[in-house]
Amino acid sequence: MKMRKKADLPTKICPVCNRPFAWRKKWERDWASVIYCSDACRSMGKAQKTTSKST
Repeated sequence: MKMRKKADLPTKICPVCNRPFAWRKKWERDWASVIYCSDACRSMGKAQKTTSKST
């Protein structure tokens, strides 16, 4: 695999913290399904969804 500069990697915006995060090797197979930048944001996102549904 050809080396890429970090600036050339695909990025997404985290819906919880609104920060951009870049592609990582560990997300290679499921980049399309990656939504959150971290485990902390994932748990916050799930907490926000459950509270908004119950109200």
